[in-house]
Amino acid sequence: MIKKIYSFFLIVLLLVTSPFLIRYLLINKKIRLLNNIYFNFPGIITKNKKCPTYDALLNQNLDDSFSVSIINNNGTMISSYNDEVTRLPASNQKLFSSAYVLSKYKLNNNLKTSLLKKNKNNYYLLGQGDPDLNYENIIELISNVKENKIINFNIVEIDSKLYWPMGWTNTDKLYEYGAPISSLAIESNYNKYDDIYALKNFIKNYLEKKFSGSNVNINFFDSEKKFYLKDTTEINRVYSTPILSLLTLTNSESHNFTAESIFKNASNTWNDNDYIKLKNWLENKGLPVTNTYFADASGLSRKNKITTKLVGLFLDKMRYSNDFKAYQSTLSIMGVRGTLAKRFINTELAGKFFGKTGTLSNVFALSGYLYKNDKPIIISIIQNSNKIDKEKAFKLLREVYYMKSCE
Repeated sequence: MIKKIYSFFLIVLLLVTSPFLIRYLLINKKIRLLNNIYFNFPGIITKNKKCPTYDALLNQNLDDSFSVSIINNNGTMISSYNDEVTRLPASNQKLFSSAYVLSKYKLNNNLKTSLLKKNKNNYYLLGQGDPDLNYENIIELISNVKENKIINFNIVEIDSKLYWPMGWTNTDKLYEYGAPISSLAIESNYNKYDDIYALKNFIKNYLEKKFSGSNVNINFFDSEKKFYLKDTTEINRVYSTPILSLLTLTNSESHNFTAESIFKNASNTWNDNDYIKLKNWLENKGLPVTNTYFADASGLSRKNKITTKLVGLFLDKMRYSNDFKAYQSTLSIMGVRGTLAKRFINTELAGKFFGKTGTLSNVFALSGYLYKNDKPIIISIIQNSNKIDKEKAFKLLREVYYMKSCE
């Protein structure tokens, strides 16, 4: 009888204390397996705590055009301001999409551009949107085309109606940052003269010059009809730089084409512009995505809507991912690299903030990990206004760095 009573109390004690024990282990990241389970678990352990000094800082310096969320190293939301108001995130959207890509690939994976062959004289050029693909790569690929009386060469590409996600303005499309997102892009489609038709002419001229006695036919092949490629054989290929490098280009340099291209590969959505997979991925981790909307992977769309609360909680949960070190390494570094390279140079903050900027007309965003005594404070700041004040955001970041910790 005594043993039964002892066992009963032991079970009750375990049930009562286990949530606190698990939280302790998670906060201190004691067990790698437990961290990974939590990262993929549909729930969050982040708590709220009133920190009057932080609240006063936000309330006294910000107007209603700002939203801010601050989470300390212990996973506690120590202060917030309009954190559930949906905002345009600009390139802070890349924080989500790049993490999604990282969850689908190994760091040393690559994008591939292939030359396929069917029968004796049918060739197919098939790409995955390598942002660095150039004409030298094209020559390397088609050097494997063999002489024949008739050469049928097919360029496999998506419908041009899918080149731009929803919410990219006609003005955006005129500039390099708004280049079309296609699976075969010469140097990220940045030169408007190097479009798919220029590629077609280049290949035709090259092959006709090489095989002057051949009849060369160049056609476009709808990428939705890939099942017709079932009996083809890959005869040549070129690879992009590793995924980790592409993610660094995405986040550190805020490269829109790369953000869209690698997301489309990771989500297998080249033939549509549906980003619901990204939202579902976040929702499955227990993150608050209600009332948010994702219209692209890069943040150029004016239809994106998120909250700083979502950004903050997401960045906190990313710290439990097995790939967190790689993820953080892709971000801009204050005073050192990327879009933050020229901020706080030769100051105490240089090298202490790993984050992402976001800039559109009437939008500025700044989110990431601010390291203080080697411990990260997560901060997300978004302003939507016709009077953007970037300096106020950077001043806020500096003041948070020098403020006394709120444990």
